[in-house]
Amino acid sequence: MSAGTSAGLSAAAMAERAVVRGFARLPESVVARLGRHAPVNRDGEQLSPEIAVALRVLNRIPGGDFTEYPVEQARRMLTDEALVFADVFPEFAVEEDLLIPSAAGPIPATRYRATTESKGLVVYFHGGGWVLGSRVSTDSAVRFLATEAGVDVLSVDYRLAPEHPFPAAVEDAEAAWDFAVEHAPGWGLDPHRIVVAGDSAGGNLSAVLSNRLRGREVVPALQVLLFPVTDLSTKHPSYQEFSDGFFLTEKHMDWYRERYLADPAEALDPQASPLLEPDLSGAPPAYVAVAGFDPLRDEGIAYAERLEQAGVPTTLAREGSLIHAFVNITGVSRPAREATTRIARAIAAAVA
Repeated sequence: MSAGTSAGLSAAAMAERAVVRGFARLPESVVARLGRHAPVNRDGEQLSPEIAVALRVLNRIPGGDFTEYPVEQARRMLTDEALVFADVFPEFAVEEDLLIPSAAGPIPATRYRATTESKGLVVYFHGGGWVLGSRVSTDSAVRFLATEAGVDVLSVDYRLAPEHPFPAAVEDAEAAWDFAVEHAPGWGLDPHRIVVAGDSAGGNLSAVLSNRLRGREVVPALQVLLFPVTDLSTKHPSYQEFSDGFFLTEKHMDWYRERYLADPAEALDPQASPLLEPDLSGAPPAYVAVAGFDPLRDEGIAYAERLEQAGVPTTLAREGSLIHAFVNITGVSRPAREATTRIARAIAAAVA
């Protein structure tokens, strides 16, 4: 089922979807006028007008904070939210559900291919703070990348906390990589043209995995880290600047951290906080995208700088007008679509 369908949406999510889609259909001149007082961050970047308008409305909808609900309900809320903002795509040439073997049991995954041709493979890890999220919530983003980059995408449903705390997700990420390398030839793909990618918590897993794979015979052609969590040990200045009101909040991150880490001291482990990795030399080339209005912005920038200092070829894409999780709102935001297209181009270049 393609993301973008309204099937299964709750009544509240249907109402939210109607509001968001209504704004998306407004002429740009109208949106610009409505959003003329959009916030400006300390670096002088202004929030995209349509996102500013949408946030103004969505922040007033009661009952939208998932941290106030049990985990299972919070997961349903995130899925609903993803479908509200999702893009719509034509039927794919390949949409194959798989089970990845691992020592802890099978890991569900889906392989996507938009057309009959493919240049390479992306192993993709969804966001959601290691607690929420799934192949369904990230369906729109991975379809967009598969289409625009001309690649297969293997979307991985790694184990979630609190049922499976750190380092379960890291172990599943490595199992998914091994599976992709083994099966790529059978899919008509070169194992040396595999990219690892993920957003938010998935960006964290992509960074950690890339570091774990150093020295292997087959390593990622590129690590794509989208507004990644890189440091659970402290709160960087952007936490204060964007504490509330810009989709991802400081409260959300506290909730995630408490459930992902069984012991707070684990935040100092580079497998949880890759920014604390003593030596990043030899890591795969990186594309790090950060949003201008995101609590995680500064730690993403810090990680890109650490990679550069270690001699790793690194592109830092500062998407100053956007918010966290912008790859999931390409269906309703032109700047988000343009930023995600740039990500797809980087992937296509890495597997060319």
